[in-house]
Amino acid sequence: MQDLVEKANVLGEALPYIRRFSGATFVIKYGGHAMVDPELSRTFAKDVALLKFVGINPVVVHGGGPQIDQALAALGVVSERIDGLRVTDTRTMEVVEMVLAGQVNGHIISLITESGGRAVGLSGRDDRFLLAKRVTSLATKSGKMVDPGRVGEMESVNTQLLSQLVTGGFIPVIAPVAVDAEGEPLNINADFVAAAVARALRAEKLVLMTDIDGVRGEDGALAASLDRPTIEAWMQRGVIRGGMIPKVNCALDAISGGVGKVHIIDGRTAHAMLLEIFTDRGIGTEIVA
Repeated sequence: MQDLVEKANVLGEALPYIRRFSGATFVIKYGGHAMVDPELSRTFAKDVALLKFVGINPVVVHGGGPQIDQALAALGVVSERIDGLRVTDTRTMEVVEMVLAGQVNGHIISLITESGGRAVGLSGRDDRFLLAKRVTSLATKSGKMVDPGRVGEMESVNTQLLSQLVTGGFIPVIAPVAVDAEGEPLNINADFVAAAVARALRAEKLVLMTDIDGVRGEDGALAASLDRPTIEAWMQRGVIRGGMIPKVNCALDAISGGVGKVHIIDGRTAHAMLLEIFTDRGIGTEIVA
C-alpha cells in the first residue's frame, strides 16, 4: 500500500510537467554507466518510451566508448586519446562505425521496442543528415600538434528526416557518426552531436547523462541551477575543471542556439531523467541562459 501511495504522489507531482511539455522535443545524450548496466539500460528504455507515450518527443543520441574499446582490444588495435578524443585512423573508424551504428544502436532500439516504444536507428550516413568537417590537428599536453585522423566537428544537422520520424510516432536513436562533404564517416563526440541536434530541433531540453551527479561548487555542494556568468566565473577560478569543462561548454553552446534548458544528471541513478525533469527538486544540475 505504501508503495502505491508513493507512486501516486510522484505521478501527481509529474502531471503539471507532462502537460507543460506536451509536444516538446527532448534530446537525450545517453552514455556512461547507464549504458553498460543491464538493469539501468532497461530502465532508461522504459523511461524514453514513457516520454513518447505522454506526448513528449524524445530524440536519443548515444555514446559507446567502452564497447569500442572492447572491440578494438579484441582485434588487437591500439587506440589513443587526446583530451578525451579518440585518435581515429581508417581501421579504427571502421570499428567505431561498426560498434556505434550497428551493435550499440541496435541494442538500444531493441530495448525501447521491448518497452513499448517505436524506435528507428540512424547515423550521419542516413540521408547525410549529420554533416561535419575533419579536425586536422589537436594539441597534446606537451603542446605537440598531431593529426587525430577521422575525428570531426559538427557543421550542420538536416532536421527533415528527424522531423518526419518524430511526427510519425517514432523515437530516433542516433549514433554519433557524421559524414564529411565527400560522404566519408567521421567520429564525433556524442555530447557535441547531441547539442547540435538539440539546437537544430530547437529542443525544449537537452539532457546529458553522465557518471557524476552534476556540477559542484567551491564548497563541494551540488549546484541545482547554473547560468552562463556563474559557469564562466567558476571555470576561470578552476571550480569547473577537467572533463566537466567540455560538458558545460557543450551546454552553453546549446543554450545559445535556442535550447530551453540543459540538464547534467547521473545516469547511475535509476529513472534519473524522470526525476530531474518531472519533480520540483530534480537530482542534477540544470543550466539556463
